[in-house]
Amino acid sequence: MSEQTSQHRFSTSHDDQAHTPSSGNSSSSEAAGLPEALGSSIEGEVRFSPGARALYSTDSSNYRQVPIGLVVPKTIEDVVTTVALCRQYGVPIVSRGGGTSLAGQTCNAAVVIDFSKYLHHVRWLDADARLAEVDAGCVLDTLRSEANQYDLTFGPDPATHTHCTLGGMVGNNSCGIHAQMAGRTADNIRSLEILTYDGHRFTVGETSEDEYRSIVAAGGRRAEIYQTLHAIRERYAGLIRERYPDIPRRVSGYNLDQLLPEKGFNVARALVGTEGTCGVVLSATCELVPWPRHRALLVIGYPSIYEAGDDIPVVTSFQPIGCEGIDGKLLSYYERKNMLLRDLAKLPKGEGWLVVEFGGASKEEAHHNAQRL
Repeated sequence: MSEQTSQHRFSTSHDDQAHTPSSGNSSSSEAAGLPEALGSSIEGEVRFSPGARALYSTDSSNYRQVPIGLVVPKTIEDVVTTVALCRQYGVPIVSRGGGTSLAGQTCNAAVVIDFSKYLHHVRWLDADARLAEVDAGCVLDTLRSEANQYDLTFGPDPATHTHCTLGGMVGNNSCGIHAQMAGRTADNIRSLEILTYDGHRFTVGETSEDEYRSIVAAGGRRAEIYQTLHAIRERYAGLIRERYPDIPRRVSGYNLDQLLPEKGFNVARALVGTEGTCGVVLSATCELVPWPRHRALLVIGYPSIYEAGDDIPVVTSFQPIGCEGIDGKLLSYYERKNMLLRDLAKLPKGEGWLVVEFGGASKEEAHHNAQRL
């Protein structure tokens, strides 16, 4: 390895070394050799300089935590090695995609693993099966662009779809306007390839009783994990069925309901929304849905955003592909700044609005679907 290449991959300084131990849960003796160990063990980039750490101390929220350091893996093996070395040195880790989180999910006093630079590809797409496998760092719009060639899409689409990654969406259980049509990220994941903090790598998904027995019979760490999850299900199945809220956008907490027999003991979907607390997502097999070629947008005005909310059950009964609400207070900020005045004048009278989207195979069909409402 040339000196130039080494300097490109591994960045640190005396000042950085002085700050590293106090940035996380590791003691000075535990973390002192980690940058060098990473730099000599992986193909990707290792950045422990103050500047790099400052850049990764925030996401799209107002939270700030300076990380211990940064790893930008080039290969899956880089991720495996990074996790192993962090475990050896007793250092916490946090996965990062596009940095679009709004609640500080990617900010932590840990080693940040940034999947977005190199591990960002669509591995394969099967239009007939409506499936695609993606790297954790694959940007949502990259997948959608490929799927759109076949009139397919990945249903959940947050406002940050140009930058958010599938790994981040899995961690967050993201929705977006078209979750009205397709559901949450958890509803659109077929399987996940994961890496546990103790170094075990395997694929999880829906698990039949025969598959469960086979996993247990094979023994090892995977069997131990599955048996523990199965025991949780057996103990709490009644409460989960009785108490878990049956709402379309339930994205907080763990998806324990996905472990129920009627859900297929789906370990992949149970892990969606866990924000990396149970393992590192390496790749995801995503389920794709038909994407209508033509769309029509209907804007409905109400006296207030509250009355708009009350009308949502009626609106959604007409099966729109998307539905969003707008509060008049938001528009008043634009008016105060004399912004978008010509566009705002086109809105129907009201202080709250629903923006409802309908789709169709033709322009006429899309308009007809909107006019029914």
